[in-house]
Amino acid sequence: MRVVRADHVNRLIGRSAKKFLKLSRHWFVFSFMLSLSSIYNTNTSPLLRITNLMSQVLHFCRTGKSSSKSQGYIVLNRPWAFVQWLQKADIPEEYILMAEPDHLIVKPIPNLSRDGRAAAFPFFYIEPKKYEKVLRKFFPEKEGPITNIDPIGNSPVIIEKESLSRIAPTWMNISLAMKKDPEADKAFGWVLEMYAYAVSSALHGVGNILHKDFMIQPPWDLEIGDSFIIHYTYGCDYDMKGKLTYGKIGEWRFDKRSYENKPPPRNLPLPPNGVPQSVVTLVKMVNEATASIPNWESYAAE
Repeated sequence: MRVVRADHVNRLIGRSAKKFLKLSRHWFVFSFMLSLSSIYNTNTSPLLRITNLMSQVLHFCRTGKSSSKSQGYIVLNRPWAFVQWLQKADIPEEYILMAEPDHLIVKPIPNLSRDGRAAAFPFFYIEPKKYEKVLRKFFPEKEGPITNIDPIGNSPVIIEKESLSRIAPTWMNISLAMKKDPEADKAFGWVLEMYAYAVSSALHGVGNILHKDFMIQPPWDLEIGDSFIIHYTYGCDYDMKGKLTYGKIGEWRFDKRSYENKPPPRNLPLPPNGVPQSVVTLVKMVNEATASIPNWESYAAE
């Protein structure tokens, strides 16, 4: 199974625990920095050079934008990147795990897909029934009930390579069509491309096994439990008594947006007592990753 960071990176999951831990560290460093970058398409990015990981992490650099009419919605480059990757890259694996730069893999992920169906995480804010009127522009009634559209995005998803090869061009075209449609653009906003993937998956008859335990999202999810991924999309703000102060900068905080201009330093302070295990593990993994990369202080100091 191949791990793919949308737009840039693919890497085989190691077969041993040692390989897996090494992958986890590199995945964090490489993807964390890319997730904060506005640079999406270059072989000479300063961000890629300072990570010094180009020789350690298999990668694919796409060419050009899918449309000059992206209207500032850079995520439209994602499906176009997958179209190119599937057409041009040598991919011996039969299954692909699509993951994102703000995903930390906490343990090896088994192949959760079954019988031609993909495995995906259900997002509470992807609501096909609520937006049926808009979605019918792209998923006509002849294609079946609106419930055929699963509440997913493209990530995290485990899917057969053959299925993704069929879905990707449709995903790209529907993303562009939705962006050009004022009603769809207003309804879906920043998750427009997620709806486009869900619709495309349904159009091609690729169902999804929904796994709520695929990932957790601190600070709302308190324990890792049986999950495989920590998704650090939300800011984690707490007072020194361990009380969540979401929406207000806390006395202690971890938010990826704090590091838009430079990487995080080594040895970030751990959360105060009382903060959930999910947040503590997140920060410990960040510290483990930065401690394992030589000369990290020089990167963080720039």
